[in-house]
Amino acid sequence: MALILFLVVLPWMAVFARNFSQNFDLTWGSDRVRILNNGELLTLSLDKDSGSAFQSNNEYLFGKISVQLKLVPGYSAGTVTSYYLTSQGSTWDEMDFEFLGNLSGDPYTVHTNVTDFHTYSILWNPHVIIFYVDGTPIREFKNLDSTKVPFPESRAMKIHSSIWNADDWATKGGLIKTDWSKAPFTASFRNISAQACIWAYGSGAYPCNSNSWLAKQLDAPSLERLMWVQKHYMIYNYCIDLKRFPQGLPLECAATT
Repeated sequence: MALILFLVVLPWMAVFARNFSQNFDLTWGSDRVRILNNGELLTLSLDKDSGSAFQSNNEYLFGKISVQLKLVPGYSAGTVTSYYLTSQGSTWDEMDFEFLGNLSGDPYTVHTNVTDFHTYSILWNPHVIIFYVDGTPIREFKNLDSTKVPFPESRAMKIHSSIWNADDWATKGGLIKTDWSKAPFTASFRNISAQACIWAYGSGAYPCNSNSWLAKQLDAPSLERLMWVQKHYMIYNYCIDLKRFPQGLPLECAATT
């Protein structure tokens, strides 16, 4: 269900922003990246010439990755801010939050208050992927490998974030364009953290089984909260989009657990 609201492998916890240069690479638009407040705040900016992005140096196989993010305030139509995990190579897995820009005063699709930081988390273990906003689950994707539904469980992933121009589709299907007179558009990040297993090539060791997040799944109260969020805030579900999938819906849409 899609939402638009819209090895030595080691157990590890870190707050990256305080050691950004050691933990992340600037992948493009580096002159549009700023590190402020003694390394505790990171900003990515977009102007007419370029956006900007970063990625983690380490790769991870399973974990709970969180970031506190303040989206572009005011008029942000045409822009996209993203925070995601992805593997490398020509065939890849990806789990992402994407925030599509809006007209000044309109709500973002995941939350309505863009004047403050909110915490976005992705929990990924062998059983499930859960997306959270401020600790509230908004999407669950279970491992249904027994039904041939693909699930990312073998490729290590890096943490990425970026801001770029997508005014051909991002806001009202591309009807609202980016207003470059309001540039630069800036998103702010702090307290980027990982409770995760660092992937180290060439080892079969996997001493992460003592971490509680490795076995975590949604309990009954959390499932009830998830259903409430989807009932009141979900505005798109690809599992009922027959126009997008005229040859048949994806396997997970029919899978049962």
